[in-house]
Amino acid sequence: MRKIAALVFLVFVAFLLYGAYEMRDFGRPPSDMDDYIIENSQNETGANNAVTAVVFDYRGYDTLGEATVLFTAVAGVMAMFRRRDDHA
Repeated sequence: MRKIAALVFLVFVAFLLYGAYEMRDFGRPPSDMDDYIIENSQNETGANNAVTAVVFDYRGYDTLGEATVLFTAVAGVMAMFRRRDDHA
């Protein structure tokens, strides 16, 4: 069991080191997509704020999915901790 745990740990550390090696320099944009969004977001979406355009227009379904997951988690926690009247 310890050999398997050590192997899993080594694989995890290898992924962390690989991720650190592949990181971009600080301040270097990851792609040309940011320039595209800044230049075209107002014309394509009508939003004055580029962040709002990305969240609600370009990634609208993703935002809807995140809101659904959050709502489901809150509803689940509320259902778990609700009080029951056993006297009735």
